[in-house]
Amino acid sequence: MELREALFNYLLRIGDSSLIAGQRLAEWVSNGPTLEEDIALTNISLDLIGQARAALSYAAEVEGKGKSEDDLAYFRSEREYYNTLLTELPNGNFADSIAKLFLNSAFFYHFYKALGKSKDQKLSAFALKSLKEVTYHLRHSGEWVIRLGDGTAESKKKMQHAFDEIWMFTGDLFEMNEVDENLIEMGIGVDLNDLRSDWNSTVDEVLNRATLKRPKDEFMQTGRLNAQHTEYLGHILSELQHLQRAYPGLKW
Repeated sequence: MELREALFNYLLRIGDSSLIAGQRLAEWVSNGPTLEEDIALTNISLDLIGQARAALSYAAEVEGKGKSEDDLAYFRSEREYYNTLLTELPNGNFADSIAKLFLNSAFFYHFYKALGKSKDQKLSAFALKSLKEVTYHLRHSGEWVIRLGDGTAESKKKMQHAFDEIWMFTGDLFEMNEVDENLIEMGIGVDLNDLRSDWNSTVDEVLNRATLKRPKDEFMQTGRLNAQHTEYLGHILSELQHLQRAYPGLKW
């Protein structure tokens, strides 16, 4: 596999995960449990969409076909997206969304720390900038996990149920293929096996403080590396892409 092809796919994974996570969180706008949290989730959504723009813009440059970040966001089907499965799951209740945000943020916190050492200077700079934002995302969601898990009987029940329901999708975070192997060999990509223990430590620390039980690693759902997704991604993209597909080239 050529470097350009591998790097393009790698950037799509990063950009797609940020875009879909941001789109999901945007659904909380005006629906947050408090005004302060409504604003916080909106700001996190904007951070993620900003990260998606940067990654997809670089991906378009690497592909070299004259496309823009908008082309990659709006004119690919779900079988051309490589986001983590965790990001596309429905928001559910507030505990569900916090659990998703926490697990995803914990992964990208350690991922961006490692990617900041990449030999690709653009990728390294992007990772270090994104790390500052994801550090806040992780702290914010982790505090909510602890608050709800060690709160009332009802909040604890909902927080535990949220982790139990989505845990099987966390295995997808650490899947790798030849794209990863090639970029790791070149000093560009990140070996996800090296991140797993750090991710486990971060997750376990927060779950312990929240008096929650870590779900068992039993059946773990994967598929993103082959652009295989849950039934939810197509619905997200139909909303995200509607205007550009209905009126190609539309600008505000």
